[in-house]
Amino acid sequence: MIWTSHGETQRHASPPPGGAASGATCFFSVSLCLCGHIGTYATTHGDGAWTVNEDKATRYQRLKRQTSLVSLLWSALLLGGLVGTGWSATLRDAAERMAGRVAPVSWQPGATVFCYVLLLSLLNEIAGLSLGFYSGFFLERRYELSNQTAGGWLADQAKAFGIGLVLGGGAAELIYWCIRLSPDRWWLAAGMALALLIVGVTNIAPVVLLPLFYSFKPLDRDALRTRLLALADRAGARVLGAYEWGLGSKTRKANAALAGLGGTRRILVSDTMLADYSDDEIEVVLAHEIAHHVHGDIWKGMLFESALILAGFYLASRVLHALTGPARLRGVGDVAGLPLLLLAAGAVSVAMGPVAHAMSRAFERSADRFALDLTRNPVAFISAMRRLAAQILAEENPSRIVRWLFYSHPPIGDRIAAAQAFKA
Repeated sequence: MIWTSHGETQRHASPPPGGAASGATCFFSVSLCLCGHIGTYATTHGDGAWTVNEDKATRYQRLKRQTSLVSLLWSALLLGGLVGTGWSATLRDAAERMAGRVAPVSWQPGATVFCYVLLLSLLNEIAGLSLGFYSGFFLERRYELSNQTAGGWLADQAKAFGIGLVLGGGAAELIYWCIRLSPDRWWLAAGMALALLIVGVTNIAPVVLLPLFYSFKPLDRDALRTRLLALADRAGARVLGAYEWGLGSKTRKANAALAGLGGTRRILVSDTMLADYSDDEIEVVLAHEIAHHVHGDIWKGMLFESALILAGFYLASRVLHALTGPARLRGVGDVAGLPLLLLAAGAVSVAMGPVAHAMSRAFERSADRFALDLTRNPVAFISAMRRLAAQILAEENPSRIVRWLFYSHPPIGDRIAAAQAFKA
């Protein structure tokens, strides 16, 4: 679980960088979901102020929300346009030619699916690059939230694209294999298989994926390391160790996380947080993240996401059966129908977004209370909140509609008020 809401900072503190998943990238949700389960406290160096600059924060958050919505709409239009104009069939034909050149006959159905995913991914990446650059690089630099160069940002995008292609291509192969086996019941088998894949990706993320983007080394502050490990032990959360997370070369944001599941779970504290935050503040931040593991919030979130996948695939199955003729598809298993599958599954995800956010806000309130109970340090909690809010340009009290639509976490003002009540 990330510390801030979608309206306050980017959802993903780890790869792939960028904003909210768009319709065309919904299919690569396996790679995105791992980021949603890695606990992070996202902050940035500000001007040293300890109060939120409301005007600047409101403007920044409004621009971030607007670009996310435009990106979502643009991707939906792209997918719909591909099917409506027949260009999706053209992509399929090109994928078949590519597969014919690189794969034996018996492998060509699967190779065609992967080649189609490659072509669709490239098209979506090119179409959305300007919006992604504006939101993920330009705004972050303009508001002094990033240290990254344009070249560095593009390099990270390329890495994220590669990861998404491998995971998304694999997921597509699985889906269309299920469709070939059972055109009417594919959604059930594919949905359950992808749910297991999400668990696997979440588990390997801290040891395989995150090192592709960031450097890690054992935390060398002995007193703090001992304190954080003792905190986890006191809470009943088994961890493998504590590590320093190298973010400073890319961002001014300071992060702390309890990343991974089971045998890969480890404490991560960024170099930027180690430089600027007191040990008390770091401890209360980690206590919040530990709460999500103790409460089983990670598993609850994955269970909810699995239900959304099943619902999305079921709707996609109905849509594909209904529109095979009008969309001029060869059948339900025609990979040219992938944009329809993405649109249907994405529609379920978007429609259930407010429900997911409400559930997440409940988890976060509970985690805040756990952190306060565990550390008995509301002063450090409040100071960390105020510092973090100022540094990430958080809106302290957004409107109700903004909270409902965008916020996966309670607003900063609510969280500080809860800590003040605990203190009293």
